[in-house]
Amino acid sequence: MMTDLRLALYQPDIPGNTGTILRLAACLGFAVDLIEPAGFDVSDRNLKRSGMDYIAAASLTRHVSWDRFEAWRLTTGRRLILASTKAADRYTDLAFRPDDILLFGRESAGVPDQVHEKADARILIPMVEGQRSINVAVSAAMIVGEAMRQTVWA
Repeated sequence: MMTDLRLALYQPDIPGNTGTILRLAACLGFAVDLIEPAGFDVSDRNLKRSGMDYIAAASLTRHVSWDRFEAWRLTTGRRLILASTKAADRYTDLAFRPDDILLFGRESAGVPDQVHEKADARILIPMVEGQRSINVAVSAAMIVGEAMRQTVWA
């Protein structure tokens, strides 16, 4: 079961998180877009270890820059949904579409303002006050799960 839903990683820093997301993508049937430069060699053994043998089954597209990714996205007409701790709207309140692209920022810095401004919607996972952020792979699983509940498993 493949879905049109996509998950984009903006210049990820941690290979283990990327591998975990690729494993999730292989198991749930959504595609991943990796927006480079990554903070690690994409052939990194930690990426392979966390993704195990699932990486070969994942649909991964690498984009050499944000500008190239954005140009591609605009040709597809897909909506860009940014997960951000700076957002005001809860992810559970958004009506997801089957062809949305869910964007997650760098573990160390999120996304720059110019990327933030390109998002069609910005969503957050409500957290206990005083906590900085949830691991990106865990956040991705929560938000992808909700998007698929609304669009694929409904």
